Amino acid sequence: MEGFLGREPAVAGRVDELVEAIYGYHMSTPQKTTVYLDAEAYRRVKVLAAEDGRPAAALIREAVSQYASRRLPRRRARSVGIGRSGRKDLSVRAEKLLSGFGRSR
Repeated sequence: MEGFLGREPAVAGRVDELVEAIYGYHMSTPQKTTVYLDAEAYRRVKVLAAEDGRPAAALIREAVSQYASRRLPRRRARSVGIGRSGRKDLSVRAEKLLSGFGRSR
């Protein structure tokens, strides 16, 4: 018997595969939560989701993700810029600096 996306229904050991089929690689392991909306907000979410041709849950995930990104941007790794030389002419001097690079001495 085929289930969601042409796959057999989820059974023990196949749940991760099914989650990957639903969410793809762009999302880490989803965490389940419950959100309570008033009737009017829920109606608007359902209308917007229907207009986009996707589930209301997908629209809510997108909205939460965008909100969280604006409120709490990802921190830049501390290693970014660690090799900064402070010189402004590196790109101009690149060929000269790299001449002979990779050749045996």
